[in-house]
Amino acid sequence: MADFLDTPASTKLERAFLVGVQTHDMTPGEGAELLSELKELVENLKLTVTQTLLVNLRTPTPALLLGSGKAQEIVDLAKADGADVIVFDEALSPAQQRNWEELSGLAVIDRQEVILEVFADRAHTREAVLQVALARMEYSLPRLTRAWTHLSRQRGKGAMGGEGETQLEQDRRIVRDRIVRLKEELAEVRQQRSTQRRRRQRVPVPTAAIVGYTNAGKSSLLNALTGAGVLAVDKLFATLDPTTRQLQLRGNQKLLVTDTVGFIRRLPHGLVEAFKATLEEVVVADFLIHVLDVTNPNVAHHHETTLSVLRELGADDKRTLTVFNKIDAADPVARQRAHHLAPDGLLLSARTGEGLDLLIDRCVELIADSLGATTLLVPHERYDVVARLHEVGHVQHEEQRDDGVYIQGRFPASQASVFAPFVVEPSPTPATPADE
Repeated sequence: MADFLDTPASTKLERAFLVGVQTHDMTPGEGAELLSELKELVENLKLTVTQTLLVNLRTPTPALLLGSGKAQEIVDLAKADGADVIVFDEALSPAQQRNWEELSGLAVIDRQEVILEVFADRAHTREAVLQVALARMEYSLPRLTRAWTHLSRQRGKGAMGGEGETQLEQDRRIVRDRIVRLKEELAEVRQQRSTQRRRRQRVPVPTAAIVGYTNAGKSSLLNALTGAGVLAVDKLFATLDPTTRQLQLRGNQKLLVTDTVGFIRRLPHGLVEAFKATLEEVVVADFLIHVLDVTNPNVAHHHETTLSVLRELGADDKRTLTVFNKIDAADPVARQRAHHLAPDGLLLSARTGEGLDLLIDRCVELIADSLGATTLLVPHERYDVVARLHEVGHVQHEEQRDDGVYIQGRFPASQASVFAPFVVEPSPTPATPADE
């Protein structure tokens, strides 16, 4: 059962009638794909889907989105199914929602409200809870008149006119005050996150953020790489909370890997804004690992959705490793589709471990490419410097010589104070006795 944003507390929604829309500017079949995704979202809220209906929409109408004849047909079908809520895959304006509810006598919600509810159900940390609460408040503010309609219908409209207007203004003030408080609390959380990030950057370890469409296997990949133990189940938005774990690469090189919230088509803009703090890990990462479910027939749409959100975050120019997960379950058609979408993409399975070594090698290469090539001769008594170089950079060649440890590698400029005194000109590796 579900309680939606503007539904009275006493109203429980259990049976949902879903309406999808196919418009002329959508690719053939896209409306059906989105409707199928909406069905999964709604079922995540423990609602029973009575029926799904796809409507071809030529020109939207301001009052009901659809024409009045089609609207009445949908209302009749929903009531015949015993539905108590109609769910639209298209965004509805507050006025359209009110008009639908007056026409049908049922609760009417849209995709945005469903996603907000799913997020609210999945949020666990203080930051995620605050972010979801802010998005819900900002979504509900222009819809408070709709909420009062619910109340007036329950209590009777007779003598509630002026009193209702007064109550509505009080409700608006309460919501606005709550939005201000939530933003203040989020600012504190973001400050704490910034402090934590600065502490991590004192030892400048390279960072990578795992991004991708929801349910592509991002958390499973983090677990496979680092043993993080993050919740990984076959469910949309299984986790909203970013998790950062350390991955030990060869040569004692370290990499911090962060799992981020999954993206989805038609993600409410308010949620993108609310989750900027969480998604900051994407913006500040040295590179991204973009995970795609190779077995999903809609993988091309998922790929574009993720790139679109990255553009909105200003992170679309990040160096990115494209990874096709679940290759153990892929047929030849899926493999070919992946190659066409991203010829340089890596094929792997977080479940079986296939392809993980290649991903790790590519991570090492990306880290090395981002650092400056340097040649050093470190005295034998300064093994603390040698250890530090292994920790913060990429050692490509290391050799014990009579006058010290000869090292060739790539290291961040921020560590110049550590290695600058030991920089030397490159020299050939001395011949060993066996070569003479």
